[in-house]
Amino acid sequence: MQGLGWGADYNPEQWPEHVWAEDVELMRRAGVNLVSVGIFSWAKIEVSKGDYRFDWLDRVIDLLHAGGIRVDLATATASPPPWLTAQYPEMLPVRADGVRLSHGSRQAYCPSSPIYRERATALAGELASHYRDHPALAAWHVGNEYGCHVSRCYCDTCAESFREWLAARYTLDQVNDAWSTAFWSQGYTDWSQILPPRATPTFSNPGQVLDYDRFSDEALLEQYKAERDVLRMITPDVPITTNFMATWTMEALDYWKWAREVDFVSNDHYTEAQSPDRHIELAMSADLTRGLAGGKPWLLMEHSTSAVNWQQRNIAKLPGEMRRNSFQHIARGADGTLFFQWRQSRGGGERYHSAMVPHAGTDTKVYREVCQVGAEYATLSDVVGSTVDASVAVLFDWQSGWALRQDSHPTTDFHYRKHVFGYYKALWQAGVTVDFVAPGTNLSAYSMVVVPAFYTVSDAHAAVIADYVAGGGHVVVTYLSGVADEHTRVRLGGYPGAFRDVLGVWSEEFYPLRQGETVSLTDGSTASLWTEHLHVRSAEVVVSYADGPLPGVPAVTHNAFGNGVAWYVACDLDESGLGRTVESALSGAGVAVPPERIEHREIELVRRKGDVSWLFAVNHTDTDAEIEASGVDVLSGTKVSGRLTVRAGDVVVLREEV
Repeated sequence: MQGLGWGADYNPEQWPEHVWAEDVELMRRAGVNLVSVGIFSWAKIEVSKGDYRFDWLDRVIDLLHAGGIRVDLATATASPPPWLTAQYPEMLPVRADGVRLSHGSRQAYCPSSPIYRERATALAGELASHYRDHPALAAWHVGNEYGCHVSRCYCDTCAESFREWLAARYTLDQVNDAWSTAFWSQGYTDWSQILPPRATPTFSNPGQVLDYDRFSDEALLEQYKAERDVLRMITPDVPITTNFMATWTMEALDYWKWAREVDFVSNDHYTEAQSPDRHIELAMSADLTRGLAGGKPWLLMEHSTSAVNWQQRNIAKLPGEMRRNSFQHIARGADGTLFFQWRQSRGGGERYHSAMVPHAGTDTKVYREVCQVGAEYATLSDVVGSTVDASVAVLFDWQSGWALRQDSHPTTDFHYRKHVFGYYKALWQAGVTVDFVAPGTNLSAYSMVVVPAFYTVSDAHAAVIADYVAGGGHVVVTYLSGVADEHTRVRLGGYPGAFRDVLGVWSEEFYPLRQGETVSLTDGSTASLWTEHLHVRSAEVVVSYADGPLPGVPAVTHNAFGNGVAWYVACDLDESGLGRTVESALSGAGVAVPPERIEHREIELVRRKGDVSWLFAVNHTDTDAEIEASGVDVLSGTKVSGRLTVRAGDVVVLREEV
């Protein structure tokens, strides 16, 4: 791509052929330069086993190429066609309660099914052979949103594959040890006795459930890799991706593993329409995606121009909101933003999902805003390839999230991603851009690291954090961290287990709070959801409980360890208390809160750097704001000297003077 990518999923098979030429003309008017094609086209490309029909798709791609639009061509394997599932019903997925799901929506396949893999890789190979030399081909799009609807299948094929997966990693005795099967008489004496964690009379075995989560994640990844490898063999120079869902809607896959298997990272993101913090959650998702990309530029494969169709209340975006959303992703490292989809569907399950061309046509707020942003993107080609620097990191662990969502924990009210978001929001409000990092990452480049609810921790990953602090780093560790090992077995000797020494504390008992209950702290803040009976060894007490079940007991501590400092937050602080704690930790780590952030907490400021520095300023309020800055406002061409006014609801991209 010569500039920022701008476009959408394009599904021409939904429309009569005479509409296609109009689509291309409207795309050109909107500045579209990249579209994803064929994501849900299997039934139209392969009409029966081995009978491939490419003539219609040839005409579509030729039209796009003539219009100067590049194609991210899908393998079309996201939804098997009815002829395939009717002929091979055993490839359909099975729920934990034994119900086999039927065809009639999408993703109706078992990821371990050899039939599905055979037909999917055959289709990928035919597509690659047919389009290998087409000049419009920019990238391959494998599958679509893996695990979005069927992340875990419990059929007999999966049972056999799970046993093979276990046997490659454990002996049978090691399985019994890792899963603590001495409890409830679960000891296995033969591999054939092991099943997926199907519906049982009561709580399933925690170690078994976590390993099945890992197996299921890898089963989907192996399916992706099988298609990818076919494409790579035939078209070795065409980059390959699949769209992740590193967002509030999806927790089923460990994307740290997936990110190693794509040529470039792409992500789908949709805001939670009713949330007043939806723009902050968007920023978190974008930063997390940049972390998956290893700091390199990435592509937003899907977001929405306005309302979606699948939330309880599908609220339309306000004027300018789609534009702000798009620029937020660019600010945080994306080199392009695409939508689902180009033209709003007339029928089908997503007919009320917004698109670049809505049901009402082009004389609409949505299409006018689409054209505006497309024109603005055309002025930002120099931004492509630039990156984002961060001095603070947040450790994100999907597998701890899997373990913590299991039943039989001290509270059912804890939600891993919401917990991480609370700390991210405090950093966002302080104006601090963060990187997200995986467990085991070398942390030496960061002034401070936040470690939220890092529950299932191996000895090696715990040592990375201890070594970072001992070497002079500053860390903030939250409750439910270090409690269990990588098999979910509790670490004995007092919580927080793996981090007792570096934190200089130990807890003898958890004290989760009742629904709606809060306790007061000595700094005037409150806590809900979680408290624990904490003792200090070498740590200093920052805040204690003023009332509740643990009056006088430490709630927040910090500890000198080696050359660094480790904070422990042993309760679920309210927003103000959490903000003060995070800002105190930042100050101690030498991370300054920008002065303008104190005055304008809802003005988002992010820098991308390449040959020059680009300041992205996004005003999420209905009030104008002034900040200190100098350079050229690229979108308006205005020169700025010293003071920059960011209008209410507006976006400014400043090419800074150094």
